[in-house]
This record gives sequence, structure tokens and C-alpha cells, in this order.
Amino acid sequence: MNKPGIHIKQLSLSFSGQKIPLFSQLDLTLQPGQWHCILGQSGCGKTTLLRLLADLLPKDVAWSGELSASDNQSISGRVAYMAQQDLLLPWLNVLDNVCFSFRLKQGKASAAVQERAIQLLHRVGLGEKLHARPSQLSGGMRQRVALVRTLIQDKPLVLMDEPFSALDAVTRYKLQDLAAELLAQRTVLLITHDPQEALRLGHHLFLMQGRPGRLKHLPIPEGAPPRAINAELAVKQQAIIEQLSSQGERNV
Repeated sequence: MNKPGIHIKQLSLSFSGQKIPLFSQLDLTLQPGQWHCILGQSGCGKTTLLRLLADLLPKDVAWSGELSASDNQSISGRVAYMAQQDLLLPWLNVLDNVCFSFRLKQGKASAAVQERAIQLLHRVGLGEKLHARPSQLSGGMRQRVALVRTLIQDKPLVLMDEPFSALDAVTRYKLQDLAAELLAQRTVLLITHDPQEALRLGHHLFLMQGRPGRLKHLPIPEGAPPRAINAELAVKQQAIIEQLSSQGERNV
């Protein structure tokens, strides 16, 4: 798979009726095949940045700047988006939810797509739940279905907007490891409020600050992700929490 990096240069973005832009001359590079995690207070623009890349911005948003892929091909059509909510359709079973995007585009999922979906569902421990409805699944199971639905699209750029935040600690930890394994070699941008999650999964960490928003690059622990929780990670986590807390106090 081609692994494009993404370059955002001199991004300025504002919502209609707002005097202060959300971003002004913001730069960000996503390295090919690596995880990039952005932390920040609510409302600082993290999700808006994801929606820009996914071409999901509302019409009242005006933006300028350069948005390009490192291979000089269009970003459009090469993005998979995983939201905080699983967004499963309650009237479809697990397999049909995973293959839903293919049904939308092609009328039905091919036999090859369905076979790939079944393989991935077995890989995430849901091989016995192919025909279950979302209401029959736990929260962690539903998020695993959403993860498989993201993977089955086979896109090189994956955007994740706090996909594990609603889960209990043990389930969240397991899904972080699973996502790191199954999304290896993809270019990933993860939005999170959890410093520990960012430190475990990121090759690159950024803190979104201020209005207009700017990105501060943060140091990361040694070793390839997913990283084990240890003393070094705990110290860095506390330092990030203090930065987030001081930013929140300035915004009060």
C-alpha cells in the first residue's frame, strides 16, 4: 500500500460570524505510516482539523492554505474516519454494519469484501457475532466493529476522533493495542483528551493551544508504540496534564 504523508501549510480557518479565527497560519506534517496524536482542551479545534482532512466541514467554514499529500496525489477518497461514537446502524447485523460503505457505493459488498470482513471480525474476537445486532453487543464490542469497519475501507490515511474515550480502562487499553497492530503502516491522526493514550500510541505528539490555535510539538518516550505504562511515561503524562490544566485556567 502506498503510504502518503500529509502536509498542512499556512492553514487559516474561521466559522461564519466569528471575529477570531480558529486557526491562523497553522502548519502540520503527518509522516507516512506513523501515528500522530493531538491533545488539547475541548473547543480548541481538534475535531475541526480532522473534518477538514475528511472533507466534512460545514458550509459556514471558510479556510485557506495548502493541503497536500506527499505523493502529489489527491487526498480525496483515501481517508477513513472513525468517530467517538460507533455509529452502528441498529437494524443491521455486525457483518452488514462493517460492509455498509460498500453497500452504499456499489449496492452490495462483494464476496471478497465480505470474506475480508469476516477475517477481520475473527481477528478482533467477534467471529461468533457476525449476525448479532448492535443492541446485543457491549460497548467494547461495538467499538471493535467500528474499528473493523474503518479497516475494511483499506485507506492509507486514518482519522480517529477519540474513538476509545467512552470505554472502561481495561477495554480501552486492549483496543489501543489492537488498533496499533491493525493500523500499522497507515498514516494515522488521533485526537484524544487522554495523555496516556497519546503517549502509548504516538510516534508524534502535539498540543493544540490558544485561539487562533497553534500546535506545540511534545517530546515522546523512547521505544516504538504501543508503549507499556512505566515510570517514564507516567512522568511525561503528568507534565502534559499540567500543561493542559494551565491552558484551561487561562481560558476560564
